[in-house]
Amino acid sequence: MRNLKALIAVVCLVFASLAGAQTLREGRDYTLLASPQPTEPGKIEVIEFFSYMCPHCAHFEPVLAPWVKALPKDVAFRRVPVVYRPQWEAPARLYYALETLNELDRLHGAVFNAIHVDGSNLTTDEAVADWAAKKGLDRKKFTDVYGSFTVQSKVLRAKQTTAAYRIDSVPALVIAGKYRTPTENFTGSHEDLLKIANALIAKARAEQKR
Repeated sequence: MRNLKALIAVVCLVFASLAGAQTLREGRDYTLLASPQPTEPGKIEVIEFFSYMCPHCAHFEPVLAPWVKALPKDVAFRRVPVVYRPQWEAPARLYYALETLNELDRLHGAVFNAIHVDGSNLTTDEAVADWAAKKGLDRKKFTDVYGSFTVQSKVLRAKQTTAAYRIDSVPALVIAGKYRTPTENFTGSHEDLLKIANALIAKARAEQKR
């Protein structure tokens, strides 16, 4: 009986996933990328393209964060900071410096708050270093990482990824290297956007099983 219940639960989950995928409409709920990008085999990749300088990204983050923590094990999530103008370079380097120092969990949201709540100007190297020091990071260690070849290379790779995925506005989610959530003219809430992302994940999962 226990095995039968487990089987029924799995079947229901599969049908729910397929139903979620079938309600999607291209052009309204998602855009199919002209050039799909390779992803990690066996995983459904979700990329958030964002910038600390973007107020919409700042508003999205409190809704996105718990969603990310609840993602199933077959979903691999990562962020890519975009650099649309020179002033966005320092925040992008800040992101990768915090990642390298294993401080993202503690300070990712704090960067958004610093810029969009406190009004801090984190567009210069000195301002970024000052902010990091105020948050308890060793200034020399931080500046060494922030200015390192590794961080500079990651920012360059982020620019290349943004171009490859043709991301022209943020925040944007790309699922499975080919499905981009709506950005411009989207009138729904952040929660609605994540419902679409969930359906796209279900769609990608169903496609993997074919």
